Amino acid sequence: MGYYDYYPPSRPRKVSGGIKAQNQRGAFAQRWWAQRWIAVLEGFNIGARLGRGRSYARQGQVLDLQITPGAVKAQVQGSRPRPYRVRIELQPLSAAQWRKLTTAMAAEARFGAKLLAGEMPTDIEAVFQAEGLALFPKAHDDLKTECSCPDWSNPCKHIAAVYYLLGEAFDQDPFLMFRLRGMEREALLAQLGEAVSDDAGEPPAEPEPLPVDPAVFWTMPPLRETEAGSRVKPAQSATLLRRLGPFPFWRGEVSPLEGLDPLYAAMGTRALEVLGDVPESSDPAL
Repeated sequence: MGYYDYYPPSRPRKVSGGIKAQNQRGAFAQRWWAQRWIAVLEGFNIGARLGRGRSYARQGQVLDLQITPGAVKAQVQGSRPRPYRVRIELQPLSAAQWRKLTTAMAAEARFGAKLLAGEMPTDIEAVFQAEGLALFPKAHDDLKTECSCPDWSNPCKHIAAVYYLLGEAFDQDPFLMFRLRGMEREALLAQLGEAVSDDAGEPPAEPEPLPVDPAVFWTMPPLRETEAGSRVKPAQSATLLRRLGPFPFWRGEVSPLEGLDPLYAAMGTRALEVLGDVPESSDPAL
């Protein structure tokens, strides 16, 4: 037990509108890449501050959190009136390094397919290691963390709270990890596409020209029944929202699905009243 751990912890000020962890019990991360991120924090051996950081994350003490290339900035409400400023830095990779990585990833089509499906390929670290690079921090020295609180420990409970929320966000969107390393989602996918095109040796297809007549441009011909599809009653409401999963850094008291599901159901009922009875779909994806 450290000298400062001997004294009882201070109570943080209650706040409203903070970012609450969506997982209120158990592990903050379910997928392997988010667990890897959390494992680095839990390997710092910061004692009781780790548990307090989890409590801060679940109570909504983090007021603001921004992920930028190479840095995470956040504000965390502690026991003092002014929120503490937290900053976590991880060295971003250069454009040349990312170009080598995307060229290597493009050699395996499954990398792009997994990422588009919202998953981090299990062997992606091998691609980074082959180039002498790393996607995840391996030790405390790989990260630079600071907080404006008076706690002598680094990381403190405020940094730990932000770290846990980041793990939860990475769990839902692996592209946020790439952003922290200096590569945005759109740029990564574009470079993967360019590398695949270069390997195929085929120039990209020319885009179809737009109609010259403005009236034709703004007019949509009626769809045939086969194109519009038949009207069916979905077996489950808010299917698209369910596919998206939990929203990162959500501030509401209830989840988006819990709040919007009754509205989707009401709209479906109203649509049936307008369109008339339609058969119920047996496909749960509709």
